[in-house]
Amino acid sequence: MKVRLFMLDDHQAMLEGYKAILSMNQNFVLETTDAHSCEQAYNIITQPEKFGTFDFAFLDYSVPVFEAQQLYSGEDVALLVRKHHPSTKIMVLTSHYDGIRLFELIKKVQPEGLLVKSDFKPQDLNKAIEVIQKGENYYSETVINNLKEKLLSHGLLDSIDRKIIQLIAEGYQIKTIAEKLNLSQDTIKKRKSKIKDLLGIEKGNDEDLLLECRRLNLI
Repeated sequence: MKVRLFMLDDHQAMLEGYKAILSMNQNFVLETTDAHSCEQAYNIITQPEKFGTFDFAFLDYSVPVFEAQQLYSGEDVALLVRKHHPSTKIMVLTSHYDGIRLFELIKKVQPEGLLVKSDFKPQDLNKAIEVIQKGENYYSETVINNLKEKLLSHGLLDSIDRKIIQLIAEGYQIKTIAEKLNLSQDTIKKRKSKIKDLLGIEKGNDEDLLLECRRLNLI
């Protein structure tokens, strides 16, 4: 199967290394388009009639900026991809590992893949592609640990939120959850909406919510 991949990194050697790793996967044949700056990325992404569409966008976070279009990072480029190529799956690689930055990136971009450079192994790239192709998200270990720490230590998910998540996982509906926790159904709905918002799945269903919670080891 052919996979069209847009790749953004200002180091060509890194791009070639990623390609070499991905080419080891026998399940697909890569067709890549490279960019080394936000400006080059802009020119490619905004001209689908010239460069075509992409199955994946593989974006480094720290790349040369394009101030004329207010593109200052791979995060901004990811939003541009969302606008011009809404069906493209986005994977972001970053050297940043603090929970707040990762949390905000996920909230803003909702990438299908997010990997911290210091903790993923070469084989993780192929695994990430395969997981994302199945319709799931892929986060590297540091991302998962730091997101969980931020959600819990900063009080974004309290004990009641976690009980709601657990009861949803056990198959209970809002009415029953409200009775078990001695809360109103409106309160449960609002808290459930907040949980989905924090996890970046505002439009997702209960299965999507549980999938993200399991990924973050919240249940």
